[in-house]
Amino acid sequence: MDSLPAAEVVLYSIIALIIVENLFEVYLSWRQVRVFKTALEVPKELKGYMNDDTFQKSRLYGLDREVFSIYKTILFDIIIVCLEIYFGFIAFAWKKSEAIVQYFNLNAENEIIVSVIFVVLTSILSIYKEIPLKVYKTFVLEAKHGFNKQTPGFFIWDQCKGFIVSQILMTPITAAIIYIVQIGGDHFFIWLWAFAGAISLLLLTIYPIFIAPLFDKYTPLEEGPLRQSIEDLAAKLKFPLTKLYVVEGSKRSSHSNAYFYGLWNSKRIVLFDTLLLNKGKPDDSELSEDEKGKGCTNEEVLAVLGHELGHWKLGHVTKNIIIMQAHLLLIIFIFGYCFKYPPFYEALGFEPGTRPILVGLLVVFSYVLAPYNAIVSFGMTVLSRRFEYQADEFGQKLGYADQLGRALIKLNLDNLGFPIHDWLYSSWNHSHPTLLQRLARLKELEANNKHKKTN
Repeated sequence: MDSLPAAEVVLYSIIALIIVENLFEVYLSWRQVRVFKTALEVPKELKGYMNDDTFQKSRLYGLDREVFSIYKTILFDIIIVCLEIYFGFIAFAWKKSEAIVQYFNLNAENEIIVSVIFVVLTSILSIYKEIPLKVYKTFVLEAKHGFNKQTPGFFIWDQCKGFIVSQILMTPITAAIIYIVQIGGDHFFIWLWAFAGAISLLLLTIYPIFIAPLFDKYTPLEEGPLRQSIEDLAAKLKFPLTKLYVVEGSKRSSHSNAYFYGLWNSKRIVLFDTLLLNKGKPDDSELSEDEKGKGCTNEEVLAVLGHELGHWKLGHVTKNIIIMQAHLLLIIFIFGYCFKYPPFYEALGFEPGTRPILVGLLVVFSYVLAPYNAIVSFGMTVLSRRFEYQADEFGQKLGYADQLGRALIKLNLDNLGFPIHDWLYSSWNHSHPTLLQRLARLKELEANNKHKKTN
């Protein structure tokens, strides 16, 4: 019996990788669904904070989200993607891109022009696949559990802005990538890595300043005790705070958060208005019933920020950037040695001799390196959880252990986070330790601290 041609081997290998990777995700989700269905009582650690009604709401919310994730993975990430790969959708989109270029009397032999059109075209086509999922998740699933705050008009405009901004960013980046590979010679991967690193740092700088405000309203935190306390904490830690904002996330969702951003000596702290929902509102008549009583006290907000600033003080952001740049260099190096292999392109439906650089990037990064990417992703998840524990300990050393514990519980309750998780599902998917794990760790740290003081 004759062996299969190399292109067919590549094709079936890609499809097998997609199926195996996503079926593993489905298996993990199924394990967590069993937890949602069988964990019916509030954990003893939360009995003083979480009533049975809230527990059941969080359980049903988590169950609906996980079941949705399973259906999405099976239908879109396995069935539709595998059909697209098998029937040569990528090659079809490339030919259509060439036809569009020719229609506008441009040079269809210019790979940069065709690649830019290809990115725009596939982005438009992906909207048709993703919009039904986004609509269902936003206006059915999230609305059912009281989290959606978007009107249909807001949602549509949000999607339009997202598409426009992404194309404005991707057009020059795509052109630059193709150009670097074309002129970079045998060691183009070094130049491509340098470009990718520069772009990532540039986006880290400009995104929160110029792009994020296109989607949400950012206003300076008003003068008062909370602002003064945050500035005092930043000064104590020598955190170069230059701006302190509140983002109006409540128009999009009632989920809450806080974060900081900025490079070098220009840092900004952003608080979600949902985190401060009841601040400055002694009359809560402005709030809906599901919003009343939510948010954190000033001390709890400071505890959350103490944790976030711990990431900065302990160098977690810098370490992550270094790790990701090393990872990026490795995968670009591998791409440099793999992307010219003809069966990669023939497997996707391209004619012999047609080897678009952009498609080579897709094949190598998404499929050839899929097992490696999975290992790296899990390793980064493990590292992230370690960093979270360290940041919690930093907050505890600042004297915020009790406040941080209460804030974590409040955020979990406000976001209807379910406190019980399957160990394998959590280990693979959660970049943060679970609520119960973090509370147990804070309790352990406080006990050790008291023990040291008594000896």
